[in-house]
Amino acid sequence: MKVQFILLFTIGLFMSACNRNDNHPVPSIPFDITIDMSLPSYSDLLGVSGWAYVNGGSKGVIVYRRGLNDFVAFDRHSPADVLGDCPTPLYPDVDNYLQLNDSCNTANFSLYDGSPISGSEFGLRQYQTAWDGNQGLRIFN
Repeated sequence: MKVQFILLFTIGLFMSACNRNDNHPVPSIPFDITIDMSLPSYSDLLGVSGWAYVNGGSKGVIVYRRGLNDFVAFDRHSPADVLGDCPTPLYPDVDNYLQLNDSCNTANFSLYDGSPISGSEFGLRQYQTAWDGNQGLRIFN
């Protein structure tokens, strides 16, 4: 009886997580790329706290290096831009690069973890990352 309850509870959690992703305003676009961090456009990712833009996703992707072996990647399409008609993707704040700004909806998001700071119910759509320990960083969903 206890095992059945745990099993049903776990299945319920997975189903509710899927529903949250289905309701996310940023479309889930299949994406899989490996970037070479030795290239000039990605060289800022060689150091901790560096970030770079990557083509792909809905409105582009921003990659941030949180630690020696820790990268995060988020779609630059703001969840506050439900219709997707804002011409400017999310961009780092000039006074605080760890904050991404939405110029059309005055929403703000954390570059560190993608959580909403203000102006949005949803956090950023995140992509998975896999670093080869050298120059290659795979970004995918």
